[in-house]
Amino acid sequence: MTMNSTRNRGPAGRCLDERRASPHAATARPALAALAAGLVLTLSPTGGTAFANEETPMTYPETRRIDLVETTFGAAIADPYRWLEADVRRDPDVRAFVAAQNALSASYLTAIPERTAFHERLMALFDHERLTAPEKRGGRYFLTRHSGLDGQPVLLVRDGANGADRVVIDPNGWSEDGATALAEWEPSPDGTHLAFAIQEGGSDWRTIRILDVESGAILDDEIEWARFTAIAWTADGSGFFYARNPKPEAGSAFEAPVLGHAIHFHKLGTPQSEDRIVHAPEGERPLLHTVEVTPDGRYAVIYSSALTGGNGLAVADLSDPAWPIRTLVGEFDDSWIVAGNLGTRLFLSTQKDAERGKITTVDLADPEPVFTDLIAQKANAVILAAALVGDRLLVSFMADATSRVERYRTDGTPDGVVELPGIGSAGGFRGRPGDDEAFFVFTSFDAPTTILRHDVGTNATTAWAEPKVAIDLDRIAVEQRFFASKDGTRVPVFVVRRRDVAGPAPTMLIGYGGYGIPMIPAFSPGPLAWVEAGGVFALANIRGGGEYGKAWHDAGRLGKKQNVFDDFIAAAEFLKAEGIASADGLAIQGGSNGGLLVGAVVNQRPDLFAAALPDVGVMDMLRFHRFTGGPLWMQEYGDPAKEADFRNILTYSPLHNIREGVDYPAILATTADTDDRVVPAHSFKYVATLQAADLGSRPHLLRVETRAGHGAGKPIRKVIEQTADMWAFAARWTGLTPETPK
Repeated sequence: MTMNSTRNRGPAGRCLDERRASPHAATARPALAALAAGLVLTLSPTGGTAFANEETPMTYPETRRIDLVETTFGAAIADPYRWLEADVRRDPDVRAFVAAQNALSASYLTAIPERTAFHERLMALFDHERLTAPEKRGGRYFLTRHSGLDGQPVLLVRDGANGADRVVIDPNGWSEDGATALAEWEPSPDGTHLAFAIQEGGSDWRTIRILDVESGAILDDEIEWARFTAIAWTADGSGFFYARNPKPEAGSAFEAPVLGHAIHFHKLGTPQSEDRIVHAPEGERPLLHTVEVTPDGRYAVIYSSALTGGNGLAVADLSDPAWPIRTLVGEFDDSWIVAGNLGTRLFLSTQKDAERGKITTVDLADPEPVFTDLIAQKANAVILAAALVGDRLLVSFMADATSRVERYRTDGTPDGVVELPGIGSAGGFRGRPGDDEAFFVFTSFDAPTTILRHDVGTNATTAWAEPKVAIDLDRIAVEQRFFASKDGTRVPVFVVRRRDVAGPAPTMLIGYGGYGIPMIPAFSPGPLAWVEAGGVFALANIRGGGEYGKAWHDAGRLGKKQNVFDDFIAAAEFLKAEGIASADGLAIQGGSNGGLLVGAVVNQRPDLFAAALPDVGVMDMLRFHRFTGGPLWMQEYGDPAKEADFRNILTYSPLHNIREGVDYPAILATTADTDDRVVPAHSFKYVATLQAADLGSRPHLLRVETRAGHGAGKPIRKVIEQTADMWAFAARWTGLTPETPK
């Protein structure tokens, strides 16, 4: 599930803000001589069926079953592994289950010859400097730098545009295993203080501390139980707003529901017990709230979301000591994102009456909010994000899942375009009204994430930081194709491969299809390691995402969720029919909602796939709403307590549609013991059910990471280990094997 707080709450913010990037969109001109051990990964001449008939049926650990059947709306639902829902870190029986499963999967994965080559290549591909776009505060520039293979990025400050960088926070010494991470952070307006959040072992909970930037001293202030939060300072730097949940009962933090989420204000030098509750609305459905302060310090802008792709919007006038909350948008059906303000005039992007997005304004001096359209929606592009920088509006549009950036004057007059380095994704703007510069990121499948500086006055864009990576990117070909889904809908798919790979090849197909989140081109060492091996990487922009606006999302949620699976199945069939994927060499991968996708399509078309890699997936669709943030997801999937929703969900729930007596692909399910967003019980119960069923001879394994969560904050070496395991497993069943170059 995607409940990460971002400075840009729209899709571009989620996908392009590297500080809080999606874990499933993982983050080269030197020669291929960097290949470790003199190996080049290439296709096996024997093709994708090399191992399919050689596998001996596996003996799995015995997993206890309980006699539990519940009748819901006349349907008898067996749940023999419900005991696996207990907290793995506290329940000895669940710990024993995980230990046995990890022992089995480790012994299998380490024996695959391809794993060593993938691991070494991933180490080389990840070993490059990665920076985030800088935040400018009081003449100081704040940014993070990941040097390569360190577990976590460090936070830097640069005094002035040409000053030397110095480290102000280095989380790499916070824990022995590197799993304690720097999460959200925000400098005060004058750059003298920095509020930063600490993430422990991948959990969604945060502890916020305050740093004196000049001295490096940590203040006594300590904020606990922050969750899905942003940090927003007042103009005078006296304190900041943040979001939190109520303190959970002792020992129950891992299982605590995401209820009672509220905005608080912390004043520096005071205990948290004195923090002021600013916004804690109650309604029929749970909400998440995030907050930002306009650059002039006049308004606190509060977004409230039920994770439908839309949000409510409220503002507090901070010039009034009472901070009165004024609701501008009380519904949650459309997105409303503030791009900036000039005095009392707010500039916003919205999908209200414009499914592909438009720019509108509202004057807060008016007694009643009146929204006035400034930039109309476009016929063939979706607004990803917008920012008011200097005296220009920079608007990032997405057309067929690729970006372009246009400039506008504040009266809506077009003012040219921002030149981009190529076809890819651009966004995550950093800049403020009155600034003469803006920073943003650009990335693509064959372009490592580059920080660009845009001169607002001259409309000139230059590279501010461009990494060097250990791959010859000129050898990589990227193309976009289109296919027809089951109902005739035209759906795009990106295809990435080496230029010398022409015929059918082992293929990794990924997708997401949910929450209105677009899957956009982005540089990632993981897919490139597969492509370098001679395989094909394919990304399908299926319905449920936001690639074509609100209607694209709505066409893949609630009662229309089957469209998501139909699109993905059609993508798989297209790749084979077009001679891109080999006949028996197609693997699929997806995380979170994408893990649900993988589990569902494997049940519906097990014949299509050689291997499946569901990661942190939502597998028990009849009980998802009973765990942590699950109640928020009902706006996407429906409410299992309502008969119509229950019957729809039951048709595709991965756990409840496993087909006994049918040959299944090889499956490696991955999860983590500290995932308190999609709790690991989803994967535990799913794999236990797979292993108990007669599904053919291919293995069905579970890999559980320790001290890791839903993905954010995971140390690089853990990312590499997991990716090497997944790619080796898929290679074993698609026919992708290493050979010594001639």
